[in-house]
Amino acid sequence: MDVKQLKAIVTVAEVGSVTRAAELLHLVQPAVTRQIRTLEQELGVSLFERTAQGMRPTRAGSIMVDRARRALGELERARAEVRPAPGTVAGIVTIGLLESTSDLLAEPLVSAIARHHPGVRLRLMTAYSGHLQQWLDDGDLDLTLLYNLDSTPSLSARPLVRERLWAVAPASAGLRVDRPVPFAEVARNPLVMPASGHALRSLIDAAAVRAGVDLEVVVQTNSMRLQKRLVLAGQGWTVLPGLGAAEEVTRGTISAAPLSEPDVWRSIVLAAPRFGRTPPAVDVVAQELVRQVNLAVAQGRWPSAVQDADAPAGRA
Repeated sequence: MDVKQLKAIVTVAEVGSVTRAAELLHLVQPAVTRQIRTLEQELGVSLFERTAQGMRPTRAGSIMVDRARRALGELERARAEVRPAPGTVAGIVTIGLLESTSDLLAEPLVSAIARHHPGVRLRLMTAYSGHLQQWLDDGDLDLTLLYNLDSTPSLSARPLVRERLWAVAPASAGLRVDRPVPFAEVARNPLVMPASGHALRSLIDAAAVRAGVDLEVVVQTNSMRLQKRLVLAGQGWTVLPGLGAAEEVTRGTISAAPLSEPDVWRSIVLAAPRFGRTPPAVDVVAQELVRQVNLAVAQGRWPSAVQDADAPAGRA
């Protein structure tokens, strides 16, 4: 098993074609086919099957492609770390950003790293907290923002901020960011909610229990963008972090207000693996990400957010 074989199976899996993979790898097609067959003979299993849609990994092939992609990533990272000029920090860092925070943090983070650490290359992944935590556990992320997570035996979690959840409604509802809305009023409307089992949905359901109300959920989705589009289309109200609705509120396309009775907060942490060597590049990116979060809160660019130590206690 060698690097060329690993590159071959990953590229074929990504493009679904030996011919196209050969073009990308600057090889002739028989060479790519030979590399795959040699690896299959060594492993004693078939890695691909031909379908009408092209080359598709078998179950064994999917496992090998996943592991090969990680191995190639580690080799690329090692190459970047050992080549920098003396006194510089270099390497590849893969970061997870919560979907609601990406517009606020991605551009200033990338700009700051490019300015202060040009040898560091960033990979940014966005998703909901549950997916990001799974990717961190699987080793696909070096560090990530998560919410409502305590440190675990395998992960360290550094509290950063707490942010208040908002009711989000069509503009005609007239909600105002300076006038909190009781949860019972929100519950009187049809609701577009995150799917059951989602961490944000768990916070909302717990608040409903505290308020003594039942929720009329008409649509469930795992997309914050769809939540807002459906609200805009008049399908109901929803609940989001203030940051997730701030842009549309500023434009006047929807209205929103912080939840009250009870008010609901979520805690955002910076999570990283607890064990193993932390490359210098990951350290400097973590420090810069924390700095950008603190700046956003201090400058008022993160609605309804406070430093974790300053947040109200005993809230959902």
